[in-house]
Amino acid sequence: MFDKRMIHIVDDEDAIRRSASFMLKTSGFAVTTWVSGVEFLKNVKNAEPGCILLDVRMPEMDGLEVQQALSERGVAMPVVILTGHGDVSIAVRAMKAGAIDFIEKPFEKAVLLSAIESAFERLNDSEGRATRASEASVLIAGLTAREQDVLKGLAQGLPNKTIAYDLGISPRTVEVHRANLMTKLNVRSLSDALRIAFAAGVGS
Repeated sequence: MFDKRMIHIVDDEDAIRRSASFMLKTSGFAVTTWVSGVEFLKNVKNAEPGCILLDVRMPEMDGLEVQQALSERGVAMPVVILTGHGDVSIAVRAMKAGAIDFIEKPFEKAVLLSAIESAFERLNDSEGRATRASEASVLIAGLTAREQDVLKGLAQGLPNKTIAYDLGISPRTVEVHRANLMTKLNVRSLSDALRIAFAAGVGS
């Protein structure tokens, strides 16, 4: 029997720590909660390896700064970013820096569990990176030039309006291209599309 897989929840909101902790424990995970990124970093050397759920907006150090500090210390635990509504550009930066996924609060259980599964798969699969890069490149080659332009804008964390302005097209047309590229990439969420984009080196 495997030991329970560990999840570290790093969030300054007590309600989020409690609800996510309960949700994950009832799904069979072991959970440790941390009230700030600073507290987590102080103890990370002795923390049990697992997946980190990291809030973006925290006092003292925000999620991106914590992620940077983990990277500098060589901590290879996979990170899933928790964001409030409208923090997509921040989440994009986090994914560029190596986060596995981002989830907008309030999150659904299925979405959270799916992101965590991806994180643990990544933890076990360091050799799969090259395969993912070549698969991602093939998928992106199947997009039209305009769809690739839109994906590039999304990978830079730009909103639809800005992408539309940059490309000289209407925001509605951007939405159509965005819907088409999601279909062609066979993804349902922006974070999945971005994962493919970054694996192929788009927007980096």
